[in-house]
Amino acid sequence: MENATLNDEYGYVKDSKVFLKGYLEFPDRQIGEVKRTEQEAIDYFKNRFNIVLNKVEQLEQEIDEALNKGSYLTKLIQLQRKLKGFDALGDFVPLLQRLEEKEEYLKGLIEVNQLKNLEIKRALIEDVKVAAAVEDYAAATDQIQEIKAKWIRTGPVEKEYQEEVETTFQQILDDFFQRRRDYFDEQNRVNQARIEEYEKLIKITKTLSYSRDLDDAYAKARDVRNAWNNVGEVPPKRFFKVNKAYRHFLKLFYDKYNLAKGIEPKVRVDPRIVEQQKLLQQAEALLKGPDIIEASQEAKILLSKWKEIKIPFKMADKELAERFRMICDKIFELSYLARVISRKYPAFEMKSQEEQIRTKYRELEWLAKREKSDLEFAILEFDRTATGDPEIDKQAAGRINIQKRKVQMKERILAEFDRKLRSLTGGTGA
Repeated sequence: MENATLNDEYGYVKDSKVFLKGYLEFPDRQIGEVKRTEQEAIDYFKNRFNIVLNKVEQLEQEIDEALNKGSYLTKLIQLQRKLKGFDALGDFVPLLQRLEEKEEYLKGLIEVNQLKNLEIKRALIEDVKVAAAVEDYAAATDQIQEIKAKWIRTGPVEKEYQEEVETTFQQILDDFFQRRRDYFDEQNRVNQARIEEYEKLIKITKTLSYSRDLDDAYAKARDVRNAWNNVGEVPPKRFFKVNKAYRHFLKLFYDKYNLAKGIEPKVRVDPRIVEQQKLLQQAEALLKGPDIIEASQEAKILLSKWKEIKIPFKMADKELAERFRMICDKIFELSYLARVISRKYPAFEMKSQEEQIRTKYRELEWLAKREKSDLEFAILEFDRTATGDPEIDKQAAGRINIQKRKVQMKERILAEFDRKLRSLTGGTGA
């Protein structure tokens, strides 16, 4: 400070250079140069001190208002480092003391939180052990995914325990998913062996129609049917394919046999299929009824009754089920459209038939566009979050399929409205 030409409480000018006076363990250091006058230089660097003052006050406020206060420790340490090298004139000591106090406060909070996190993670380790021991892999996977989500949301623990808990938790997951892979590999092997057995029986059934000894072929058909029923279960989609081929060739043989023997076959329909056919007829009647909003409530009851009818996959009528589902979907879509119309157009019934259909078309077209937009977003989100495991992704994929079905039904109804308009206007559609 000797030979200083201008002296200030926190700094001085020497040889046209501006210096900050030393404080704490820090020596004097140059922070700038005189550009015009020495006083202007001093004033400039005193004003710059307000920058760090505001930053300290702002950080203190953020910490006080934050829920996760511990996340600010790194930011605080960075500000401490910045203060010690900041080019300004002012009293840095109180600011550094305030930051040190906040640092101790945050470290105390973090230590408490890390102890809580350790307790939580050790409890989650016990939970995941129980879940991993569940024999139903689908149920176990759901439980483990929930526990894993809680684990991810739980903050860090003290470093000395970090590796221990992370390794223990991950090892349980790795062991479980390896057992699950082994299980499904074995299931796939068994399923493939059963499919191959089904295919052998299909080949035998296919040759029955070419047999000259129909009585012998009939006995073989009976043996094949018994063998078929004893092969064992395979995934529904794969069974549907082989069962369709088997039923096809079996029918060809029985038709030939009955024709040769002069037998008039009696078609027996499972009573559960008959009950489903009745529900379909009721749904079709509701669709044609005068009050589509009331029909939607009745359709929900029919859906519940349908679900109560338990039919083995081998015996289910897929076309019947698809038809029933489609009719119910149409009722629900038209019911929702009717509620929208009644809310937005109080005098709707006074419109001409053509104007009523045009109004319905416009409203449903807008609903369809919104549904498509939601579907596109859902697909993008699914692609982003999908694990690649069909069991884990099943629920999300199911929701997307429901949305696709809704879009398809809206488009069907729009096409019907368009055809009605063309018939009313002599070719001019919507």
